[in-house]
Amino acid sequence: MREGKGPACLFSRPTLRPRQRKVSLTEGRQANMAARRWFWCVSVTMVVALLLIYEIPSASAQRKKEMVLSEKVSQLMEWTNKRPVIRMNGDKFRRLVKAPPRNYSVIVMFTALQLHRQCVVCKQADEEFQILANSWRYSSAFTNRIFFAMVDFDEGSDVFQMLNMNSAPTFINFPAKGKPKRGDTYELQVRGFSAEQIARWIADRTDVNIRVIRPPNYAGPLMLGLLLAVIGGLVYLRRSNMEFLFNKTGWAFAALCFVLAMTSGQMWNHIRGPPYAHKNPHTGHVNYIHGSSQAQFVAETHIVLLFNGGVTLGMVLLCEAATSDMDIGKRKIMCMAGIGLVVLFFSWMLSIFRSKYHGYPYSFLMS
Repeated sequence: MREGKGPACLFSRPTLRPRQRKVSLTEGRQANMAARRWFWCVSVTMVVALLLIYEIPSASAQRKKEMVLSEKVSQLMEWTNKRPVIRMNGDKFRRLVKAPPRNYSVIVMFTALQLHRQCVVCKQADEEFQILANSWRYSSAFTNRIFFAMVDFDEGSDVFQMLNMNSAPTFINFPAKGKPKRGDTYELQVRGFSAEQIARWIADRTDVNIRVIRPPNYAGPLMLGLLLAVIGGLVYLRRSNMEFLFNKTGWAFAALCFVLAMTSGQMWNHIRGPPYAHKNPHTGHVNYIHGSSQAQFVAETHIVLLFNGGVTLGMVLLCEAATSDMDIGKRKIMCMAGIGLVVLFFSWMLSIFRSKYHGYPYSFLMS
C-alpha cells in the first residue's frame, strides 16, 4: 500500500473493449432475423393451410355444380330431340327453369289448351310457337343455348300461382343468368303472336337469331289459281264483246275494295298476326276492340272496314243525288239516306278512335 492512496479494488467493473461490443450487436441482429424468419414461415404455412382447407370443398362444390348442369342440359337436349317444345309441369319447371345452375335460356309459353278453357287465341299462339321451335330445332345453327317449353294451366297451375299470372297465352324468357326482367315478357297485345315477331323478340333478348321456316301452304296458290280461272272463263265467254274490261264502275269498285282493305289495317294484320279477339279468362267477356292505340285485333279490322264502307256508301249516295237526272223525290230520298249513313258510321268510327286514344277531346253525336 502506498502512502496517501487507498487500497486497489479487487472487484472493480471491467471495461468492454470495442471488439467485444461489436460481437454482441451482431449476435442480437442475427437472433432478430431468425425470429422474423420463423414468424413469416409460420404465417405462410397457416395461410397455405387455410387456402387448402377452403379450396378442397370449393373445388368439390364446383364439380358437383358442373355435374348437375351437365345432367340438366342432357335431359333438355334429349326431350328437345323428341319434341321441340318441352311440356313441363310444376316440378320440371322449378328444377330445370327456376333452379340454378343454368347456362341456357328457356322461352316458356304459359297457355291453356284444354277444350273446356275455350281459349281460341291459345291454340293459334301454340301453332306459331310450334313453328318457331321446329325452325330452331332443325336449323343448322341449333345449340343448347336456348330451349322452348310450355306450361299448360291444367298441368302446372302452381306455376301460374307462383308467377302471379292470370292470363294466357303469355311468353316469358328465363335468361341464363339472373331473373327475368321487364323486357323478358313478350308484349303479345302489341306485337301479335306470329312466329316471326316472337323470333325478333328472342333475338333482342338472347342474341340468338332464328330463321322461321313455315310448312308449305297451298291455300294461297289455289285461291289465286281459282281466281285466274274465273277471270279467264269470263273473258272466254265474253270474247265476242270485251267492253266490260273498259267498265269504269267495275274498276272503281275494285279500287274502292282495295283501298278499304288497306285503310282498315289488313296489312298490319298480315305482318303482326294479332289474335281475332280477346276473351277475359275471369269474366268471359270478349273484347273486339283493342284498348291501346299501338295494337288491334282482327275483328277490329273488320269493324273498321264495315264503318269505312258505310261512310263511303253514304258519300256515293250524296254524289248521285246531286248529279243524277232522276226525279226530285228519289233524289231527296238518296240525299237523306246518304246523310244518315255518313252521320251514323262516322259517329261509330269516332267512338272507336276515342276508345283507343284516351283523352281525345272531340266527339260527334253517338261517339
